[in-house]
Amino acid sequence: METVTSINFAIWVVFMVCYLYQMYYILVPYIKKDRPLGPPKENRFAVLISARNEANVIKQLLDSINSQTYPSDLVDVYVVADNCTDNTAYIAKQCGANVYERFDTSNVGKGYALNYLINEIHKSRGRDYYDGYFVFDADNVLDPHYIEEMNKTFSSGYEVLTSYRNSKNYGDNWITAGYSLWFLRESKYLNYSRMLMNTSCAISGTGFMFSKKIANELNGWKYYLLTEDIEFTVDHVINNYKIGYCKNAILYDEQPRQFNQSVRQRMRWAKGYFQVMCNYGVKLIKGIIKDKSFSCYDMSMSIMPAMVLTVFSAILNISAILVGLIAGVSVEPVLESLLGGFCSMYVTLYTIGAITTVSERKNIYTTPFKKVLYTFTFPIFMMTYIPITFMALFKKVEWKPIVHSESKTLADIKSTN
Repeated sequence: METVTSINFAIWVVFMVCYLYQMYYILVPYIKKDRPLGPPKENRFAVLISARNEANVIKQLLDSINSQTYPSDLVDVYVVADNCTDNTAYIAKQCGANVYERFDTSNVGKGYALNYLINEIHKSRGRDYYDGYFVFDADNVLDPHYIEEMNKTFSSGYEVLTSYRNSKNYGDNWITAGYSLWFLRESKYLNYSRMLMNTSCAISGTGFMFSKKIANELNGWKYYLLTEDIEFTVDHVINNYKIGYCKNAILYDEQPRQFNQSVRQRMRWAKGYFQVMCNYGVKLIKGIIKDKSFSCYDMSMSIMPAMVLTVFSAILNISAILVGLIAGVSVEPVLESLLGGFCSMYVTLYTIGAITTVSERKNIYTTPFKKVLYTFTFPIFMMTYIPITFMALFKKVEWKPIVHSESKTLADIKSTN
């Protein structure tokens, strides 16, 4: 059992060494200044929305797009109603979107729907009509200046760009707050810091854009793993693209309320990370060694060590406890080691959550009491990834839609208590 506790300590040390640089990321926004942007150009954009039975929420997204401060004649909205059985397509048409209905139960998922939609746009408009393509989920709501702000950064030369991800329902419960706080941290203390350090940022699910050069190189969209956003990011980092970030472009999306729904979604994410690791891990390592690419290292840390170490640690400790109980050997040293690891992880995650809550408090739309309360539950939410990741390794996981029901306008979001 002493050997197991020694291995647990070694895992903790490796974990800290791998992710210590992200502690520096927390300091970056306070010690580095934004680089000035050049004059914005008048770019023409296509907005891409993949929607499956999103009649409850899609109108609020489309209304927020129609209310943008960016010239409306330079923005066209395209919705692919993907295997819908409700009136998503009808609502989207009523809101002025160009709607394509797709029915394909074999090739299921956002990646296939995006590929279909981009190819349909290329057929009707040509490959060079649009300068850039935005990608949103149907449950999103945009700040009125979103496209205007993204265009400013896009005009400075980035081929791929992501934005500040906020939430529609932060204060619903500890689950929605857990998601929300993580995405706020990701925006402020990962992507913003990367932008300031002039290294590549990462796409996080929704609220991003790419240039016509990227669309033409991909001939549509070619990312079909369970986490197509991470696959897209890693592939472009490997190919030396620098993904940018726009802190002033704010997007709100809905987080799952129910724990079983959250488990299903995060298990898909965990499985997707394993898929990306298997498909791109060797290329990332080559980028680190051959090209001395910090971005490749950064993305490797995002998909590899935490997953591998978590699964290894779970298997090791569960096996040790079972063997100890069967053999009649005391498992107290292992339990003490696990308790120490739990406390260390809780303090680390609490600190990250508390720092994010304080710095982003004006963008968190809930009561002061809940802001404080959910900093304490944030580490628990994050640690539920451990069994989820373990299960994802052995369980078959398929893409399934997440039900969205938060039909809120921007005014509703900001008045939520």
